[in-house]
Amino acid sequence: MALEITNENFEKLVQESDKPVMLDFWAAWCGPCRMIAPIVEEISTEYEGKAIVGKVDVDNNQELAVKFGIRNIPTVLFFKNGEVVDKHSGAAQKPAFTAKLDALL
Repeated sequence: MALEITNENFEKLVQESDKPVMLDFWAAWCGPCRMIAPIVEEISTEYEGKAIVGKVDVDNNQELAVKFGIRNIPTVLFFKNGEVVDKHSGAAQKPAFTAKLDALL
């Protein structure tokens, strides 16, 4: 299951992670966000132990959305060694996300 990433746990779970991280910035009212939610959950299960997969609710964690300049959702950011190294905006099929994650492994 994808981790819930918040303003409070971001540093520990993302910036201090020794694994690549995929973060889905989303909101409950966002249709395309709901479309990719099952894909994000599948990826979190498949990559368990290899990567961290998390979700950031932009309504509840506006500080993180502002920090990373999230203007459209869904936006998926990919981190390595605590730094953003790739990004995907908008809904997409699973291979678009897994290809970016695989490149970081």
